[in-house]
Amino acid sequence: MLRRSDSYTSLRADFSWDIPEFYNVGVDACDKWAEQTPDASAIVDVKSHGVETYSFSALKALSNQYANVISTHASTGDRIAVLLPQQVETAAAHIAITKMGCVALPLTTLFGPDALQHRLGDSGATALITNCETASKLTEHADALPNLKAIFTVDGATKGTLDLTELAKSQSDRFTPAKTKSDDPAFLIYTSGTTGNPKGALHAHRVLLGHLPGVEMSHDFLPQKDDKFWTPADWAWIGGLLDVLFPALHHGLPVVAHRFQKFTGDAAFDFIETHGIRNAFIPPTALKMMRQAAKQRPLNMRSVGSGGETLGKELIEWGERMLGTTINEFYGQTECNMIVSSCSAIAPAEPGVMGFAVPGHEVEVLSGDNTPCPIGTIGAIAVKTPDPVMFLGYWNNPTAADQKFVTNTHGKWLLTGDTGLKTESGRIQFVGRDDDVINSAGYRIGPGEIEDCLLTHPAVQLAGVVGAPDDMRGERVTAFVTLADGQTETEALAFDIQTHVKSRLAAYEYPREIHFTDDMPMTTTGKIIRAELRKRVRK
Repeated sequence: MLRRSDSYTSLRADFSWDIPEFYNVGVDACDKWAEQTPDASAIVDVKSHGVETYSFSALKALSNQYANVISTHASTGDRIAVLLPQQVETAAAHIAITKMGCVALPLTTLFGPDALQHRLGDSGATALITNCETASKLTEHADALPNLKAIFTVDGATKGTLDLTELAKSQSDRFTPAKTKSDDPAFLIYTSGTTGNPKGALHAHRVLLGHLPGVEMSHDFLPQKDDKFWTPADWAWIGGLLDVLFPALHHGLPVVAHRFQKFTGDAAFDFIETHGIRNAFIPPTALKMMRQAAKQRPLNMRSVGSGGETLGKELIEWGERMLGTTINEFYGQTECNMIVSSCSAIAPAEPGVMGFAVPGHEVEVLSGDNTPCPIGTIGAIAVKTPDPVMFLGYWNNPTAADQKFVTNTHGKWLLTGDTGLKTESGRIQFVGRDDDVINSAGYRIGPGEIEDCLLTHPAVQLAGVVGAPDDMRGERVTAFVTLADGQTETEALAFDIQTHVKSRLAAYEYPREIHFTDDMPMTTTGKIIRAELRKRVRK
């Protein structure tokens, strides 16, 4: 845990890692609390028919029963997929798998058959835990997945599946966890796949310990009295699973689980208010939808973290008014998460800037020759190895993993693939993916600031900015815009949006072209796929 401090300097100076040789993430997140505070709430499962609260002792018992069932179909080190929305069974499945010494493969129910086949096939998963509806997506692909020996469903059985719920009832609620080392594999999480086939990032049990300083920092020193966590992000993503579910359980805090049939800003306000949510990870896209909600009202949250896209000044100020707290921006990626964060408890937010390197992580901006960049100079964001939150490698793709690393006189560094710069305050500002930076008339332009400015226009709901080929400038700034409800595409509106940006940013940054679209390409984690927008402007 971080020691609470009143400055970043002392916060960093007082921190040191304590990574034990033997460590099991499932035991840490569940079994220890089942012994210490067995009746404390662990999962608050909000279903359509009502709310069910599960204590840590109940979660331990359920996960042990799951482990006893699954153990008859899997061996240590096997990859076991979990294809379920937010619900208690999802948490119990991940805890069971990690206690077995197997590797949990989180998958989202948003995936179609092809996406599922790639991940299940590439990982060689031997078992899958899902529901009847989603299991049906795999029927046509069963022959293409020879390693998949068992499909368990938690809501009864269907053709080709085993009823995990019924099987678990006949099992003992006692299970002896595997004696895993902190470096043993625990999770296989596939990247969003904005370009090429998604790669599986293999993480060790220690990845949870590596996440904790960043989670604690982004939530203004977690845990505190009455903390209660929720995120609209799917637990299949590293942001939902290891920024919320497992860190909260590690600290003995309740996590509220709910599957929105359709996420809306109004629904989010209702949910937070109804269930007394005190802490949340809310991705930027969801925050923007909440900002446009028709039924906004002030909430009283203790902490809100957000990451994935840069937050602008207007969104931070809106959060302070409507959420009751400063939104702390953080940064990371599937391969190395929660390495940069803001913390309003020790320093005011710097809009458009991600934050400081989290204590325990050495983050630098490197130039083309892999030496540190001067303050204010754009370079490659890199993380020094070793680092407990860093992945072990890509599954079945060591070459791709090797290409992520460079070496200089200061050691070995993982290149995140993102560009950024260090500010005078010592914080790190995100600029974009390596290929997102726009080179126009000699200027290097990051799309994030322009997108933030576009979103302050009342007619704009979503915005993505890329560079289009231009004979004169090299590239010209081009914006794709999804309009808010009730707005109509017109040349006059496009001109007004351009003027809006031109009057607020530098003249060279305003979008020379505006393309209206109702089909904004986005990853399943809610990030705009700029690579797809670049394809559109190059056709």
